[in-house]
Amino acid sequence: MSATPPEMPGVALPPVPPVHRAGLMGRLRNYLLTGLLALAPSVITLWVLVRLFNWVDNLLGHYFRFAALDHRRIPGIGLVVTVLILIVVGWVASWIGARSLFGVWDHFLTRIPGLGILYGSTKSLGEAFFSRQKRTFNQVVLVPWPHPTLWRIGFVAGPPSPAVRRQLGEEIEVVFIPHTPNPASGFVHYAPRASLRYLDWTIEEGLKVVISGGVHQPGVENERGMRPRAAAPDAAPAS
Repeated sequence: MSATPPEMPGVALPPVPPVHRAGLMGRLRNYLLTGLLALAPSVITLWVLVRLFNWVDNLLGHYFRFAALDHRRIPGIGLVVTVLILIVVGWVASWIGARSLFGVWDHFLTRIPGLGILYGSTKSLGEAFFSRQKRTFNQVVLVPWPHPTLWRIGFVAGPPSPAVRRQLGEEIEVVFIPHTPNPASGFVHYAPRASLRYLDWTIEEGLKVVISGGVHQPGVENERGMRPRAAAPDAAPAS
């Protein structure tokens, strides 16, 4: 018969929570979820790459059929031809003499009603995010929206126009707030500088946070450990 430890007067020992052991079905469920979390990103990425490969390959692949192969389509030839065309176009566009030709094409697209707005906006947004020669977005910030205690990631696009400054004041920033996971759409805010929180992230790091839905955090290791649970409040003593 084991002796019980002596109780210390005036000291209340915290209750020991019962230990629940997962059964066989619980362990199998945990293994299944772990397997899904491990394979889902790779499977989705491979699926998107295969769909993109087939789509690009079918653009020009059905035009290249040879009698020696019984006019059958060669898998991959459309992709190779598309890549070669893009390389040639990029090489021509890098020439100084070809800039006027692409300028005429750019001016022609921007003059089409409806299509010009879409083309110009898409081009400007793409250059702002991905151009290495000229950075339109120069700072990642936190914007208090839609509540003062809730924050969203934004990209400072620059100072506002003189008309906006006259209406709102001098200390105003133009901030683009993208949507998740598609940063090509979002909102434009004219926000006071005092309400913004400036981050030391690069534009690429800010984009990764937006596209990943917040899973990627700069400076934080990608660990999937369990967070410690907060201790339950002590029960009120019985009267």
